[in-house]
Amino acid sequence: MMESLEERRKRVRKIISRLKKRYPDARCLLDHSSPLELLVATVLAAQCTDERVNQTTPAVFERFRTAEDYARAPLPTLERLFKSCGTFRQKARAVKAACQALVERHGGQVPRDLEALASLPGVGRKTANVVMANAFGVQGIIVDTHVLRLSGRLGLASAHNVEKKYADKVEAELAEVVPKKDWTLFSHLLSFHGRAICKARKPACGECPIAALCPYPDKTPSA
Repeated sequence: MMESLEERRKRVRKIISRLKKRYPDARCLLDHSSPLELLVATVLAAQCTDERVNQTTPAVFERFRTAEDYARAPLPTLERLFKSCGTFRQKARAVKAACQALVERHGGQVPRDLEALASLPGVGRKTANVVMANAFGVQGIIVDTHVLRLSGRLGLASAHNVEKKYADKVEAELAEVVPKKDWTLFSHLLSFHGRAICKARKPACGECPIAALCPYPDKTPSA
């Protein structure tokens, strides 16, 4: 029997309640002390662990304090500092271009506006949502790799959108069923759960606190 929208919303509220008990400290794990630092850290975190980024950014943040600093920095310098985070040439170009745009369009300040952030070169909507949610306190659904995967397994987003990695469409689907006041928390909860239990290759369904609320077919205990 197909689940109605209201039934799905009710199930999501139960999922949030159970995951809050399991992960009471769910939050953004990227170290930062300003919106600019979080913007840079989030770009570096693409296809890289938060732990690795947090090992890299202290030296970066000590050297570059403003958007102008990044905008003026030679690419080889940024590449050298970003090297441990993988795809460092691409990330160096992205950070430099984004900061040049901040200088040219926003007086060197990170704008408190989702669309303006998402339009920065090398940023995009996911990074913009990270900054808006965690630096400015604006509720946002952050579709990282864990949220994408779990949204599909939980039946909260269409298999097609998950398979094709249409993050914007998955975000819109989640916005329909997750209470807006919980958008940011929900994102962090799914990310924590994806790292701890609902892993990509061997989800530990037997240890999952929301297994009874999940339609994922394989609920056998993990080895």
